[in-house]
Amino acid sequence: MTPTPYYEAIQLIERLHRHFLDVLKVELDKKGIQDINNVQSMILYNIGDDELTVGELTIRGYYLGSNVSYNVKKMVENGYLEQERSVHDKRSIRVKLSEKGLELKTMISEMFARHEGQIEGTEITADALSSMNDTLKMIERFWAQQANAYGGF
Repeated sequence: MTPTPYYEAIQLIERLHRHFLDVLKVELDKKGIQDINNVQSMILYNIGDDELTVGELTIRGYYLGSNVSYNVKKMVENGYLEQERSVHDKRSIRVKLSEKGLELKTMISEMFARHEGQIEGTEITADALSSMNDTLKMIERFWAQQANAYGGF
């Protein structure tokens, strides 16, 4: 049975995510970085220059797993994040990148720039990427509506 375009899109999204994490893992390995994993690296990258609570990481979509607290704890232990209690809410802990975290964020930014340079001149044009992004955003909204309709989110 040939998959429908909808189901094929779901499979591609899953596969692309795994492939990207593999690419990031290779990049970390090439740099000899073994004290942070690829998922944690993307959390770190998404935090960027912000100072956020752990809850905000999930709300903003920077982390989609169930063990964000564990990953944040490991990144703090390994010196990639700094944490402090919120001035306004003593129960809330805010995190931001440390100097080591900023260096890793820069490395990931350089990887993205290198990839964009490698894509130039191929069939993967800026217009094609923009069109794909628009479609993915529509799918995201559709899934969010479905989840809300059934009591999720």
